[in-house]
Amino acid sequence: MLMPTRILVPTDFSEYSDKALEQALDIAKEYKAKVFLFHVIHEEPLHPIPFVDTVLEKKVLEMICDQARVEAEQRMRTQLEKFPQTKEVEVVTGIRRGIAYEEILKEAEDNKVDLIVIGSLGRTAIAKYFIGSVARNVLKGATCNVLLAK
Repeated sequence: MLMPTRILVPTDFSEYSDKALEQALDIAKEYKAKVFLFHVIHEEPLHPIPFVDTVLEKKVLEMICDQARVEAEQRMRTQLEKFPQTKEVEVVTGIRRGIAYEEILKEAEDNKVDLIVIGSLGRTAIAKYFIGSVARNVLKGATCNVLLAK
């Protein structure tokens, strides 16, 4: 029987992420588990701008990423405020830059989680009958149990 002690909840701040977080918090409360709320900032390279120094481009990219991190931190706080269970469960937040499913799998490994609770769809949901590509890749690559929330 699964009795999780460390639960990872990837979030893209969508309604599906809210549902996953709510389920994870309920499970964590039941088993006194720790919850890791986690967001990945998608990293896209800047297109080269003619006659602009690449050092300047790197600085601009860093400024954009820093701003994205600040906004993500605020959105995570706002997301957590929606759920009263957070007062009864230990929740740790984390943010990384990169490809979403790869960073989620790394975060799961780094924190030795035994359950990932992820929304079946995310912000880019096309139809409610498909599993999102991030969720699908996490499901395929995870070494722990994965709960798809819909």
